[in-house]
Amino acid sequence: MKWHTVSEGKIMTTKLTRRELLSLGVQATIIAGAGSFFVTDSDGMAQSTKEDARYKDVFRAVDRFVAQYMLVMNSPGMILALASREGVLRASTYGFSDLELKLSVKQEQLFHVASISKSFAAIALLQLYEENKLDLHKPVVEYLPWLKIESPYAPITTHHLLTHSAGLPRGAPLFLSDPAAKHRVAYAPGEHYQYSNLGYVILGQLLGFLDQRHYGESIRRRILEPLGMNDTAPIINSDILDRTVRSYVPYHSERPYPRNGKLTQATELIFDMASGSVASTAHDMGLYVSMLANRGKGAKARVLSEESFNLLVKPQIKADEQGPTASYGYGLVIDRMDGHSIARHTGGAVSFMSAMQIDLDEGLGVFASINAQQGYRPNPVAIYVLKTLRAANAGQPLPLLPPPNAPSKIQNANEYAGVFSSPDGRKIEFKAEGDSLYLLHKNQHLQMETAANPGFLVQHPDFDRFLFRFAREQGDKGLVTEISHGADWYVNEKYSGPHTFSTPKEWDAFVGHYRITAQSGSVRIVRRKGMLWLNGTVPLDQIDANTFKLADKQSNCDWIRFLDVVNGEAMLLKRRVS
Repeated sequence: MKWHTVSEGKIMTTKLTRRELLSLGVQATIIAGAGSFFVTDSDGMAQSTKEDARYKDVFRAVDRFVAQYMLVMNSPGMILALASREGVLRASTYGFSDLELKLSVKQEQLFHVASISKSFAAIALLQLYEENKLDLHKPVVEYLPWLKIESPYAPITTHHLLTHSAGLPRGAPLFLSDPAAKHRVAYAPGEHYQYSNLGYVILGQLLGFLDQRHYGESIRRRILEPLGMNDTAPIINSDILDRTVRSYVPYHSERPYPRNGKLTQATELIFDMASGSVASTAHDMGLYVSMLANRGKGAKARVLSEESFNLLVKPQIKADEQGPTASYGYGLVIDRMDGHSIARHTGGAVSFMSAMQIDLDEGLGVFASINAQQGYRPNPVAIYVLKTLRAANAGQPLPLLPPPNAPSKIQNANEYAGVFSSPDGRKIEFKAEGDSLYLLHKNQHLQMETAANPGFLVQHPDFDRFLFRFAREQGDKGLVTEISHGADWYVNEKYSGPHTFSTPKEWDAFVGHYRITAQSGSVRIVRRKGMLWLNGTVPLDQIDANTFKLADKQSNCDWIRFLDVVNGEAMLLKRRVS
């Protein structure tokens, strides 16, 4: 083993019956272990009697879909906020805050919103821009001269950081362990979109410097208090632990997570950086969503001027990794859906997953968060709810309940079937039956499952450390010709490329399993087809003797460095530190 260092309003409680859950089409075996499914509501102040009647069917449809989603996706608990530009329509909690004790989620309990916090930072900085305290296009080092950034390109500005176009790594710490080290910029600022938590950590420092107070206090004074988000915490620390819902992570942290895998309670998180530090309730996030739906105006006052809000939601740079039609604004993904302008964002924290969707044309929005980190953000919930609200407002039939997203359902499963051989003569066979795909192994039919990351997994001790990845003749087109699984590589008779590859002998020292801490998280480095791969899925390009760049796409700024080779094995792996 290697080591690396409730709001006011009427509260209603309903309980979905077993018969109702069965009617959703969810497998009985899943339901049997799910326990009671509780829903609590805190109705928003914007609703009138007429609006209550209009949304009654919406709320019922939403509850049914959420029940289906949570059971199929193995989500312990959820909060959900529905809002219009007039105010909060509904704030609901679902499921459990404690899986062991079967305690339901309460209205006053906090969920971490994770990267949705970036929009809070962007709004606060735009307020400083309105106050003529910040030039969005001035080099950020002129405000923060202590920043350690090495670059042959033009200076990085606040605009570049807000739009993830600064060329900085995704997740490197701001302050590096080596005092002589600097963050290296991978490309000219403004040239590419590359999501970077580091960029928003810097923005939090900028906000604190310009506002002359801690980042969290700036968010409280500038956004939370004006919007009446009185239960929201701008930073995550032990002071809010008793108010925070229990949250969960995969029991096996060192392997791909199967949809209904075992969960374990997460440890306490301390986090005070602008990249993802906000913890909130369903109702408070409803207030925030309502402000965005109302283009910067809260119930009592404006948080942003119309001019600044237009900057917030302007498509500043194309963001292909967020979707084929997506761009990034300031702290928000800007997109189109059904012909409507959408501002959206998701968040993945240590043990929470969140999603927010705002229809800027209709003035409607949704926020959802679950208390588990499994790789799945609750975007399907937010999208379905938004479409259902739009239909109700237009007097149209509500959209049909989406079918359950079963992990065993694989589209075009027959395309992956067949026999594949490795260079050393080993064979592996896959068989398709309808929408299911099976790996034939030791006289067993092992069912393949979809995973949060591209690829398929098999719940068997011989295969559960890595995902199976299928490759085609022409990238994502043509016939399937190759299969990879960790260090193993197989091809079928349609494959026409090379069968042998060589790698430097020195790379032998880099292959292995590296733990991030003794308790949580790890990465595996394998060698396949003449390259090193991170977790068997991300290729590494060598930069120098012991440094490699993550090469899943040209603009990736992340790096890996192998250190302290002892007896032919690297003892340390430093990741994403430029």
